[in-house]
Amino acid sequence: MSVRMRLKRFGSKKRPDYRIVVMDSRTKAQGRTLDEVGQYHPLAAKEQQIILKEDKVRDWLAKGAQPSDTVRSLLNKSGVHVTRTTQQ
Repeated sequence: MSVRMRLKRFGSKKRPDYRIVVMDSRTKAQGRTLDEVGQYHPLAAKEQQIILKEDKVRDWLAKGAQPSDTVRSLLNKSGVHVTRTTQQ
């Protein structure tokens, strides 16, 4: 099973909020999640935009979950440094 960390949108119209979730890469964007590891609030103040459960994030990365490009940049901004790996 190919596991990805990606954003799942929630919130009202023109007020987006996102959950950072771990999902099977073959499920649809709003499908069932395996785990929720954080939240991203783009309209909040800079200090309050990214909320992470770092222990869960590191655990899923150790298990082989691949973050999407956006999630990778959010993780790097919050201090969990992730390098880009090539998939085969």
